[in-house]
Amino acid sequence: MEKTRRSPGIQSKIVLVRPAPGKKSRAIVQFGPIRVPAAIGRSGRTVLKREGDGATPIASMKLISGFRRGERQVRIETPLAMRRIRADMLWCDQPENANYNRLVRAPFRPSHEEMKRTDGLYDVCLVMDWNVTSRARHRGSAIFMHLIRPGYEPTAGCVALHPRDMRLLLPHLRKGTVVRVV
Repeated sequence: MEKTRRSPGIQSKIVLVRPAPGKKSRAIVQFGPIRVPAAIGRSGRTVLKREGDGATPIASMKLISGFRRGERQVRIETPLAMRRIRADMLWCDQPENANYNRLVRAPFRPSHEEMKRTDGLYDVCLVMDWNVTSRARHRGSAIFMHLIRPGYEPTAGCVALHPRDMRLLLPHLRKGTVVRVV
């Protein structure tokens, strides 16, 4: 494998997310020699992911793209395609809707998440290919890698990192990098 220019010791193309001891909603994210703490779903991990179960899917998911909150993030260095979040960007999480697990625009009446959140969780938000390229109703939506809440509070099924740790990983992440939750 080819070494990256920024950190010669990192050769991996897999981001490993493994459970941290002691709490089902905590994990360790490993990418080459980098190891950082993370928050995962409030229900821990599962192989049978369902919409609203609060679990992080045990799976290998490719990174597709990302979003950034432009007015809050000064500079993000990454080869991953990043779109600036606009106020009208939403993510549909209603399984019965044809736009399920897709980016949609406001106004949008069915159930959805706002991408331009006031709590800062999606200031950097990476889309993992969980139920995106091949969708199935009720299999889970909006499984992202994003920023943490204070105290590493559990997520609804995503993988959440501290902003400094996200900045450390971003230069090495590109489309197709695999995030493997074990």
